Amino acid sequence: MSIFKKTSDDSTPVSRAPVVTSCFLGAMGVLHFVKPEHFDRIVPRALPGSARFYTYASGVAELGVAGLLALPKTRRAGALAAIALYTAVFPANVQMALDWRHKSAFKRVVAFGRLPLQLPMIHRAWRIYKTSSRR
Repeated sequence: MSIFKKTSDDSTPVSRAPVVTSCFLGAMGVLHFVKPEHFDRIVPRALPGSARFYTYASGVAELGVAGLLALPKTRRAGALAAIALYTAVFPANVQMALDWRHKSAFKRVVAFGRLPLQLPMIHRAWRIYKTSSRR
């Protein structure tokens, strides 16, 4: 069983997007537990409770979505979950941009550059949803 869709000759992967997205989310999910302090700093302060709770919760969510995307049978659900996740973490990216607006030019580019990246990530997840099997 392959995790890639195959072309009609069953030799060439049609799309690696689900696997690449799964690996990306899995790596980010692990980072939430390895270096939680980085993520704690960008949790919007308006949220109730501790920042660490949100760091760990979003890490668990990223690992869960990665797992769903990795398997063809759960890929469509994973794609929808990815869209929800990317939307839910957008306020943290806004918080980071606000916090870094007076930092070095490089940090400002990174922080503000993350904001528009949410749209292509959501678009990729939508395409994964549309092109995945309805099993």
